[in-house]
Amino acid sequence: MKSLSTIRILVADDDPELGKIIRDELLACGYDVHIVENGEDAISQLERREFDIAIIDIRMPKVDGFGVLKFIKREKPAMKTIMLTAYADLKHLVMSQEGGADEFLTKPYDFEMLRLAIETLVPK
Repeated sequence: MKSLSTIRILVADDDPELGKIIRDELLACGYDVHIVENGEDAISQLERREFDIAIIDIRMPKVDGFGVLKFIKREKPAMKTIMLTAYADLKHLVMSQEGGADEFLTKPYDFEMLRLAIETLVPK
């Protein structure tokens, strides 16, 4: 089993304050966390670094969360993904599931739900 500090998580959210909150909470849990504020930067990071899990906001500038999810499933199919959105409707849930997302969480997010989702996805 990997130690928490070796679990690399990418957080892609266009709300910089929320991204920092998520980063700080995950760092406090012992994870290695990197944040970006748009889908284009998320894809750029994914091309340069290896991550175990991506937490992806659906609505972001430049490339939306579904574009990032599609890139991950094509280029890094073993990587786990958690879609995070303030627009929690059936359409986004279905699109996330059909796109191959592992989890779907809503904003305002509950850190315990996010932590539990991550724990279920952490490589053993």
